[in-house]
Amino acid sequence: MAKKSPTYRLIGRAAKSPVFSTIAFAAILFFMYAERLMPSICSKTSHEILQTTQMSTTPAIQGEGEGQLSSTLNDMPVTIGTERRIEDAVENEDPLIPPFKASIEERMEWFRRKLPELEILKSNGLSEKFHGRIQELFNKDCSAQFFMVWLSTAKSFGAREFLAVDSLFSTSPNGCLVILSSSMDSPKGQGILKPLLDRGFNILVITPDLPFLVKNTPAEAWLDELKSGNMDPGSVPLFNHLSDLIRLAVLYKYGGVYLDTDFVFLKDLSGLQNTIGAQSINQVTKKWARLNGAVMIFDAHHPLLVDFLQEYATTFNGNRWGYNGPYLVSRVLERVRDRSEYNVTIFPPNAFYPVDWIKIAKLFKKPETEADEKWAEETLLDISSESYTVHLWNKRSRELKIEEGSVMARLIADHCNICENVYDP
Repeated sequence: MAKKSPTYRLIGRAAKSPVFSTIAFAAILFFMYAERLMPSICSKTSHEILQTTQMSTTPAIQGEGEGQLSSTLNDMPVTIGTERRIEDAVENEDPLIPPFKASIEERMEWFRRKLPELEILKSNGLSEKFHGRIQELFNKDCSAQFFMVWLSTAKSFGAREFLAVDSLFSTSPNGCLVILSSSMDSPKGQGILKPLLDRGFNILVITPDLPFLVKNTPAEAWLDELKSGNMDPGSVPLFNHLSDLIRLAVLYKYGGVYLDTDFVFLKDLSGLQNTIGAQSINQVTKKWARLNGAVMIFDAHHPLLVDFLQEYATTFNGNRWGYNGPYLVSRVLERVRDRSEYNVTIFPPNAFYPVDWIKIAKLFKKPETEADEKWAEETLLDISSESYTVHLWNKRSRELKIEEGSVMARLIADHCNICENVYDP
């Protein structure tokens, strides 16, 4: 027999030790019972993870406000760091985005599964008093009724969006603004707008009641079909299309001024009536080539709004960005442009869109040369004298910094109340 190694002899002596025997016996018991305990532990952990996942996704889609989430989180045995991560996950969730490169059948099946979560398509507890709250605001002797739509998260309502609201009230201090948004209809949203609310400006943030808005309009049947799950929602995120619909429907119901949230307002819009702006003109005929619905001013129940809603319902295409928005208003106005009974004024591009989206970046830059300075002075003079608004084309300019001394900085300085974070992108 081979000679035993020193290590083997050491283990052998240890095995005869009472202490070693006790430890070994305890280890055997642990492994015997661990197999029974693990399924229970795993099951509980999976259940808690599922609950956390449901909490972090549902409010972002439903837009139920952050108060509910906070109260639920306070009852959970989690650390502050975990709670913060859950809240961040909720705020950072994208709007409803369909699967990438899905077929029509796959997309429709996916949409049917998502339908129960889409509170924006329902009249719920937050929106059932919709009409009463809006009427209460408009009873405040408003100089004009303004509307904005915000279907993204409250966290993404940033300095540029705040600037739009701020500059609106610099030109129309006695106006009343309704922001249709479930995410901003929350403590966080109120906190963002607090500097303006504290100054007494008439702002109502309200969760939109889409079924109420489209009731008895041509779009009512369209919404019912969408909710049935038998319609392809398209490859473009649905919230883009719903924003196009809400702006048309709210103008039809109440009348007033619809505005996108990426403008600087330079003049009071309250004197305008039944107006829409051209984005571009045909250089040969000098007639408008493309309209844009980022600014629309209409009386309630105007017949053109009925035509817009009819066009939306009958030609909806969820696969093309802008098809149900700026392209829609252009299609309809092209058909009725010579019909005087509509009594619509189409403003030239310099009224609302004085700078094309391709050239917008130059307005953000500080002049570096004498030629730049001359251009800036001339541009500033032209815009100030001829334009009601400047569209910032946020898809193009959101990441641009407004440099001190730029045309944009000088325009803003004369058209804001709070003027906070002006130079933040």
